[in-house]
Amino acid sequence: MTESILVAPGAAETSRANLPEYTVSELSAAVKRSLEQGFSYVRVRGEVSGFKRHGSGHCYLSLKDADAVLDGVIWRMTAQRMSLKPEDGLEVVCTGRITTYPGRSKYQLVIESMELAGEGALLKMLEDRRKRLAAEGLFDASRKRPLPYLPEVIGVVTSPTGAVIRDILHRLADRFPRRVLLWPVAVQGEGAAEQVAAAIEGFNRLPEAGPVPRPDLLIVARGGGSLEDLMAFNEEIVVRAAAASKIPLISAVGHETDTTLIDYASDRRAPTPTAAAEMAVPVRLELLYQVGNAGGRMAGAMVRLLDERRLRISGLARGLPDPRSLLDAAAQRLDDRAERLGNGLLQFLRVKRDRLSALGDRVRPEALRQQLHQASERLAALPERMVHAMRRALEREQQRIHALEGRLESHRQAIRNVLARGYVLVWGPDGKVIVSADAIPSGARLGLQFHDGKAEVVAEGPRKRKPRPTGESPQGELL
Repeated sequence: MTESILVAPGAAETSRANLPEYTVSELSAAVKRSLEQGFSYVRVRGEVSGFKRHGSGHCYLSLKDADAVLDGVIWRMTAQRMSLKPEDGLEVVCTGRITTYPGRSKYQLVIESMELAGEGALLKMLEDRRKRLAAEGLFDASRKRPLPYLPEVIGVVTSPTGAVIRDILHRLADRFPRRVLLWPVAVQGEGAAEQVAAAIEGFNRLPEAGPVPRPDLLIVARGGGSLEDLMAFNEEIVVRAAAASKIPLISAVGHETDTTLIDYASDRRAPTPTAAAEMAVPVRLELLYQVGNAGGRMAGAMVRLLDERRLRISGLARGLPDPRSLLDAAAQRLDDRAERLGNGLLQFLRVKRDRLSALGDRVRPEALRQQLHQASERLAALPERMVHAMRRALEREQQRIHALEGRLESHRQAIRNVLARGYVLVWGPDGKVIVSADAIPSGARLGLQFHDGKAEVVAEGPRKRKPRPTGESPQGELL
């Protein structure tokens, strides 16, 4: 039951006259104390409006809903520590103290912390940030670099105490052990984004020939978590550091279904940290198998090449004539020409001498007879001189023929040496040299020339050569 208070007429005017008198400053201070004592700490939810950062570093904004507006201020030191960057239109929950600003007769909220109001607002902020960074070209495919096939040094940016680094080291040891440099960072909470960005930039600043080797590949990794836990990898400072990295970078943040903005800026995204290690290096045993397989194929190709060259040499040797038969025929022709030349000269001289004798008989003067006698003596000595000259010419030709015979014999000996190393000359039933397996008819009788004799064989048929695999580089020439 409410108690009624009766006031006599004129009492209200008397009580108002007895009210204490305040100065403006005193009243403002009283209101300030009343608000601060009544609302020491509050949590206020609203939409950010009119956000601006002053040159002093302080931030000013308004929180509004459908019916009211509340001014807010974030002091410079608080703004530097705050992970969430306020933007107009964000729905946030702010924690702070209510106070007044006497200079303008207004009250305001001194904000000490700020968080997004619900996952939907967080996702909207991330989508807006993604579109803005994509418009700058940070996510373009042309910026992405190929990963090195087998990096010597791998830099890992993650927490030093979590299971992530152990999983990465274990998988690298299983596949292909590599040197790993760990840059320890916090992967969530206040200051995590700055540490991750500094680690990426620090690895890129390492000199290539310095005491600490510069990594050939970077892995930025952390385990799974909620959207708030992964927020450090959605910060703009981390995304820009990943996009600016000159070292190829793999992002491995969260589980396969988790997506952060660093995934768009990295050169490759791995669904898990273990998968990042698998992307970083190949399997050593598979490489050994590939090398062995390539070596076997190379040896087989070399055997086929040597077989082809052996057949070609054998065919060339078969096509060469017998050097001795060439020399014998040339020597016989030379002897015949020499004999015919000598006989012809003697016959020519006899004819000339007979004609001179006939002329001498017809010419009676003694002086002419004497001249004719001298000419006859010179003509008589001429055949002997010509015979000596011809013999000397024949001797020179014989020496040249012997030299040619030696050279031909050396060629024959070279062919015999080739046959002595295991090569065989093959000719068909028609006596022609066979240089291709495709030219051998099935059932044909083939002749084989070895270095120490001949043999005959019957061919079963040409062996088809296996086609070279597509993309395989051709073998080089042996000769």
